Amino acid sequence: MLTVEDNTRLTLVGPGTPAGELMRRYWMPAVLSTELPEKDGSPVRVRLLGEDLIAYRDSTGAVGLVDAHCPHRRAPMFFGRNEECGLRCVYHGWKFDRNGDCVDMPSEPAGTPLQAKVKINAYPTFEGGGLVWAYMGPKEQMPAAPDYEWMRAPTTHRHVSKTFEDCNYLQAMEGGLDTAHSSFAHNNKLGDMSELRNADTSPRIDVIHTDYGYCYTSTRRSRPEKHYMRIYHYVMPFQQMRGTVTAFNGEKNDMPHLDGHIWVPIDDHTCNVYNIIWAYDHDVPLSRDYLTEWETVTGRGPNDFVPGTFVLKAGKHNDYFIDRQVQKTQTYTGIPGINTQDYALQEGMGQIVDRSKEFLGTSDKAIVAMRRMMLEATRVVERGDTPKATIPASYRNVRPYDNFIEPGADWQIAFADGLVAKF
Repeated sequence: MLTVEDNTRLTLVGPGTPAGELMRRYWMPAVLSTELPEKDGSPVRVRLLGEDLIAYRDSTGAVGLVDAHCPHRRAPMFFGRNEECGLRCVYHGWKFDRNGDCVDMPSEPAGTPLQAKVKINAYPTFEGGGLVWAYMGPKEQMPAAPDYEWMRAPTTHRHVSKTFEDCNYLQAMEGGLDTAHSSFAHNNKLGDMSELRNADTSPRIDVIHTDYGYCYTSTRRSRPEKHYMRIYHYVMPFQQMRGTVTAFNGEKNDMPHLDGHIWVPIDDHTCNVYNIIWAYDHDVPLSRDYLTEWETVTGRGPNDFVPGTFVLKAGKHNDYFIDRQVQKTQTYTGIPGINTQDYALQEGMGQIVDRSKEFLGTSDKAIVAMRRMMLEATRVVERGDTPKATIPASYRNVRPYDNFIEPGADWQIAFADGLVAKF
């Protein structure tokens, strides 16, 4: 369990908080690139780490990320005119470029020295992997742009989606790092012992610390001569990668792929989850039909969202469409959609769970390791030092994997080829 003080240290993310200052040392997703489809198009509201911002694609195609309110009279910049490489406030016409400089002040006398003094808060952006990334920390500490394997995969071999989650980022991320819960929350074939989730509900967890966070393994006994291993990566501060090369019933996937999530704090109480899937090799791109099926199975299909938003239709107000008869006869939860099952449990804990009331077990090794690592990282930043995973070389060549292995075999040798980035 965590103390109340440490729980607060890890969950609050606003300016000046330990976790917030830590996260400001990393590039983080701000919006999907598709949310800004055209030059000089409509601005988009963004909220990151408790700050209200506006994203817009300027006349050159570059993305600006600025304060949601004009520094003149605090009018909302969302209604601004996106024109000629700047965003113009419609209240008095003051215009700012993506660096935050005021480039026009038509309501003031020509040549006014005020124009050189006025700035709007602006954050650097980088576009890659289908995402617009933002850096909100000290400029002198800005790391190189992110370079994960999935970002280098061609667009035909990669897919990124986004979902709003109504809880603190930490409990959402802990759900992703927790591999044992899949035997229960994601048991969608009650009584089918060919499913490894049913055959072995108590996986052995091992954690190996790295320069980017940690690698961890989950081993399930599938049959006397073979065990099923899944190798995950936790990349600080809020990303997980995992392999989906082998189907959970022991058969090979017809379209082997890798996937993961990035849990980005909107504020203390909510987060955006970026869902990533990328192909295992160059020869098998991800078909549109397969991606649609994948998103639908997980609960993120085209019909699962409130139109025009990233909010799921399934929520607290309708008990996530739980079907008690299905729960009795077909699935463990009775809730459709793998990620929807996660959201029901994670959001149901409350927006910030009180971890001082927990009783942890052996299946929680990865969660405990992440908490300790994050707590230490907040203190590293407080000392003025550099936290893990800010150097792309530390993580750019890693990839997750899963497969069967003989009991007692060295997985790092047996899976060596599968654990190295191919893109």
